[in-house]
Amino acid sequence: MSDVYPRNLHSAYHAHVYFDASTLAFAQALCEQAGQQLNVQVGRVHERPVGPHPCWSCQLSFTSADFDQVVPWLDARRNGLDVLVHGLTGDNLKDHTDYAYWLGNAQTLNLEMFR
Repeated sequence: MSDVYPRNLHSAYHAHVYFDASTLAFAQALCEQAGQQLNVQVGRVHERPVGPHPCWSCQLSFTSADFDQVVPWLDARRNGLDVLVHGLTGDNLKDHTDYAYWLGNAQTLNLEMFR
């Protein structure tokens, strides 16, 4: 996983906003605002770890055309939440490793399902 600021190298992306019980309301509001103000699709708010994600999360989906607006917007408004930003290439393992970037602290993902 990269500690480099996210770069727009792919045609589509996911951003996974990570939170816990104490930051649930803020995270929900942030994701709702992203859906309303930006051209992103907002997924379900998961109040448990889902897939490779070790924390509660909400997925935002967007394209490369929206990347340069979405990523700085999230970074400026995340208020300490960690956000995984990764490309969508069809190779889930690479998407969550080689093509993964973090806003905030990197979390350890459960990648076994992709191996």
